[in-house]
Amino acid sequence: MSQLFMHLALLVARGIAFLPWRMQCLIGAGFGQLCYYTLKRRRHVCLTNIKHCFPELDAAQQQVLVRKAFRANGIGIMEALRSWFRDPKSLADKTRVEGLEYLQQAQARGRGVILLGGHYTTLDLAGSLTTLYFKADIMQRDHANPVFNRFVRGSREKLYGTVLGKNDVRGLLRCLRQNHIVWYATDQDAGRQNSVFAPFFGIPAATLVSTMRLAKRSGAAVVPFSHFRLPGNQGYVLRMQPALEDFPTGDDLADAARLNHIIEENVRCFPEQYLWLHRRFKTPPERDVLNIYGQRRDAPG
Repeated sequence: MSQLFMHLALLVARGIAFLPWRMQCLIGAGFGQLCYYTLKRRRHVCLTNIKHCFPELDAAQQQVLVRKAFRANGIGIMEALRSWFRDPKSLADKTRVEGLEYLQQAQARGRGVILLGGHYTTLDLAGSLTTLYFKADIMQRDHANPVFNRFVRGSREKLYGTVLGKNDVRGLLRCLRQNHIVWYATDQDAGRQNSVFAPFFGIPAATLVSTMRLAKRSGAAVVPFSHFRLPGNQGYVLRMQPALEDFPTGDDLADAARLNHIIEENVRCFPEQYLWLHRRFKTPPERDVLNIYGQRRDAPG
């Protein structure tokens, strides 16, 4: 994608970001529906995830959840645009926070806080909305397009305390040792290296052990964090839970299973708002076999 085209795309995105909130949600839902019909491979991934994670649903109910997931992702894209271009105060009256006292108590320990996040469709907007209540540092994966990467990084640097590269472990530890809050989401499949296979919705999932390592090295508290779009145009909720006690235990598999269970319980509150379009189970426990999507581990996406 040329730099000129990206500049034009960002100009259009800015216009969308300043539309009324309800109109943005309608456009996002429509865009998600369009993606459902046109993105065959992502539809396959989403349906496969939901079939395996919600076997209690019949085929018709699973299809309904797939469609809802695509619409939620479409709305999430519109929300991301809003988070990049607009002041989060514009949604202050539509946002409520739960459990902020747990975060404050954890930070009062003086060893930093790992805010245990997940890949929900409200990810970018929720990050913007958190700045109404506290300052956090984040880790970011760079984008291939330099114009887009520079824009997104600049937008996030205006909101967050420190924006770290996705592999900047030293920087992350430095932030924790300064008693900062670091938002950290590791609920994606990064392969076998530095992972254990812990159950997620009853399926062995490659789960990074980095949360345990960071908590051990820094002494930071781990506070579960989730964020959702509420039904009926009510707005958003940012939800924190009590800091984990006796963590890490030294048993990576048990600790990873505990983290996955926490995320799973939060996902079940609004299941369509999780990133089911991602291949969460792309690495099977056994080597040289197809994963649940019928693909080899190194298949793109």
